Amino acid sequence: MNLSNLRPAEGATKTRKRIGRGTGSGLGGTSTRGHKGAKSRSGYSKKIGFEGGQMPIQRRLPKFGFKNINRVEYKPINLGTLQALAEAKGLTKIDVQTLIDAGFVSSKHLVKILGNGALTSKLEVVAHAFSKSAEAAIQAVGGTATKLD
Repeated sequence: MNLSNLRPAEGATKTRKRIGRGTGSGLGGTSTRGHKGAKSRSGYSKKIGFEGGQMPIQRRLPKFGFKNINRVEYKPINLGTLQALAEAKGLTKIDVQTLIDAGFVSSKHLVKILGNGALTSKLEVVAHAFSKSAEAAIQAVGGTATKLD
């Protein structure tokens, strides 16, 4: 066996159905498109959301709510996560770059520290935002919570 005589396994490939090649082929005439109508014509493409003339779902359902363009979205990190990271790496200062290096956030995320979990180590935490409970918990063990601008 070599590259010049390689073939697909038996039954692995099918021959293409060549439609529109005369009546003798059995696939001429309407070329499997049926009679008349938009789908039988060349250039037909169904519009996105078209439901055969029935009122489409995006027009049946009412609009509601709005998207606040001024919303600032933060990536939440809990105190328990900070404690685990500090113990694993032996850190006393945790900033956004530390969290990026550890794989918790991406460099394009803003970070908010939340108060879920227990914090036992004295940590210096630098992030974009803090919840009140997180800030209180950090200060309760003698650490500092510094906000980035």
